Amino acid sequence: MRLLALFSLLLLVAAPSFAQDMPARASDEARVSPNAMVMQTIGTTDVTVLYGRPSVKDRTLFGPEGEALEAYGKVWRSGANEATVIRTSGPLMVEGEELPAGTYALFTIPTEDSWTVIFNKTADQWGAYNYDDSQDQLRVEVAPASLDHVEQLTYSFVNVGDSSADLHLRWGTVAVPVQLSVAN
Repeated sequence: MRLLALFSLLLLVAAPSFAQDMPARASDEARVSPNAMVMQTIGTTDVTVLYGRPSVKDRTLFGPEGEALEAYGKVWRSGANEATVIRTSGPLMVEGEELPAGTYALFTIPTEDSWTVIFNKTADQWGAYNYDDSQDQLRVEVAPASLDHVEQLTYSFVNVGDSSADLHLRWGTVAVPVQLSVAN
């Protein structure tokens, strides 16, 4: 019981400072693609993803331009509404490449065989309409995988260990795993 009370107190103290670091969200109205947040501590580094959760709704999600919701080879906000945001409280290794502590927009460029995952320094932006690649802090390539159908876009942390975890983007029948780690 004491541990639960201490954890609750910690959340109350930490939440306001975290909220100040995150970009503002547009309005208080209910959304067709609701916002969600997932957080994981890796070592002593907190990693948080804030995103909009679009639904598949019987659409073709990824493919050639004009045939799919998100075109192969085009920058995607990796969620709905505002650009997806990722915040790391400390430096992080992403697919073996260093990402400094900070708050970033998380974009992707999907293709059939490979996805480019982009950490952009302009975190507070709507969609990818004003995406500027000169603001990219880091780009990594990952291989997508197939999975059973997931109706609403979901980010989750899997294979969590003492100093590593995989961040998965899952939507439709596509999973995009990104390896994250910290120095011990």
